[in-house]
Amino acid sequence: MTVATTAKTYDRQTATFLAVVGQNMPEISGDVMQGWIENPRALQNALRTALCPPETAATPREFKTWKTVKIGTQKSVKDLSKALTNNGFRISDWAADILKRTPLAETEMEIELVLVSVADLGFTKTTRRDAIYNRAKELGLDLIPAEVGPQLRLTYSDQPMGEWILMGMEPIARSDGYLVAFNVARHVDGQWLSTNYGDPDGGWSPGRRWVFARRKQN
Repeated sequence: MTVATTAKTYDRQTATFLAVVGQNMPEISGDVMQGWIENPRALQNALRTALCPPETAATPREFKTWKTVKIGTQKSVKDLSKALTNNGFRISDWAADILKRTPLAETEMEIELVLVSVADLGFTKTTRRDAIYNRAKELGLDLIPAEVGPQLRLTYSDQPMGEWILMGMEPIARSDGYLVAFNVARHVDGQWLSTNYGDPDGGWSPGRRWVFARRKQN
């Protein structure tokens, strides 16, 4: 009897809680709602961050390795660009512009990549790039070398349609002076190496996903 009563109480409390959440839901655009629908894990993390006792920001978390990419495989940026186009990948004008200024590793090395959303890092609202970077570092991740962007594009041939992910790298100045960073995307018109604005105060929603490097242990 006690167990049954407890279960009913829990069910009523849950229903009441969900009703209160619904009544106090802020105005959300259709695009934002669709973003959460397509990324339920990020939504779960955002709700956990908002409703549960927060973790200590400086405590490293164990993020799973998403992919491993090798850099330093090409002798020059020209060779890397040619490898991309020869394999059917498309390069936007601004991506081609900063690719010319992208330093390449002198020797081959592998980098473990982690794919995380802004919500995975503990943020529940649109967040500045510099804050995202700082939190990633606090949680045991590092910025990736700029070369990772084109190398990931070259190896990520099975990217899902409609996905675009941001590279957690130090932005590079375009020829017109604006800071940008690579992104890797797949649209109906092809698989792209593109860019997004890289200003530190640029804002990114909780569902937006980033690529960072797993920090190597000494």
